[in-house]
Amino acid sequence: MKNYLSLIKFSHTIFALPFALVGFFLATLESGSALSFRLFALVVLCMVFARSAAMAFNRYLDRDIDERNPRTATREIPAGIIRPQSALWFVFTSSALFIFTTWWINPLCFALSPVALAVILGYSFTKRFTALCHFVLGLGLSLAPIGAYLSVTGEFALLPLLYSAAVLLWVSGFDIIYALQDEDFDRSQLLHSAPATLGKNRALMLSNALHLFSGLFILTAAYMLSQQYPVFGWIHWLGAAVFIGLLIYQHTLVKPNDLSRVNLAFFTTNGIASLVFGTLVIADIYL
Repeated sequence: MKNYLSLIKFSHTIFALPFALVGFFLATLESGSALSFRLFALVVLCMVFARSAAMAFNRYLDRDIDERNPRTATREIPAGIIRPQSALWFVFTSSALFIFTTWWINPLCFALSPVALAVILGYSFTKRFTALCHFVLGLGLSLAPIGAYLSVTGEFALLPLLYSAAVLLWVSGFDIIYALQDEDFDRSQLLHSAPATLGKNRALMLSNALHLFSGLFILTAAYMLSQQYPVFGWIHWLGAAVFIGLLIYQHTLVKPNDLSRVNLAFFTTNGIASLVFGTLVIADIYL
């Protein structure tokens, strides 16, 4: 179990899960329905199963690439800790459980579940032919808030789409930062990424721009909520401020000629940003 949790980097679920919960509790507020702990549990399970399938498939598909890259050669599959066939069975099982769980939510979520799987699994192929791979990853995680919203209401709405847009740009931006570590390796293997295509300086500029617009979507959503629901106050705005402040902070950690703090920028800063933002927005809904 420990090896499989490491394979899928289970701790990284913290990136998208708070935004999914924001979508869920926002839908509960807008629909006026009572909080359903059963539905809440199903949404969390969907997040876990979908992300597990996506990460395991990425590790399976990239096993030969990971083996050639000194930074990733110690991962579970190239190191021989988990067999490729076992990882693939894990993908099939997680995907099936995801679809089965959506069936218990509502017909719309069940009908859209193959589309969601196509996006999150399809990401693993993209680095082989396009530098837009970072945006496909962002798109996959951006399904979290709108998917959780649909689980409650069964209808699309603007507010969760704003959060989804913020997640898309936020994830794309920090994935570009993480990819800086493999610029030379990606180029040598004819793999596509923003750093390999644009170089470190321009890739960081692109990441800056993506995070700028991500912050603008967060502020737009906060403004719309404050207009629609006067009960929303300083707690929500504080969450937005912390999130944007941490986006700015992570860009002070990484320089084109100094990547020593990439992990701090990628894992720690973004994890805290998502967790604090989600907690404060949900607290504002109930307080």
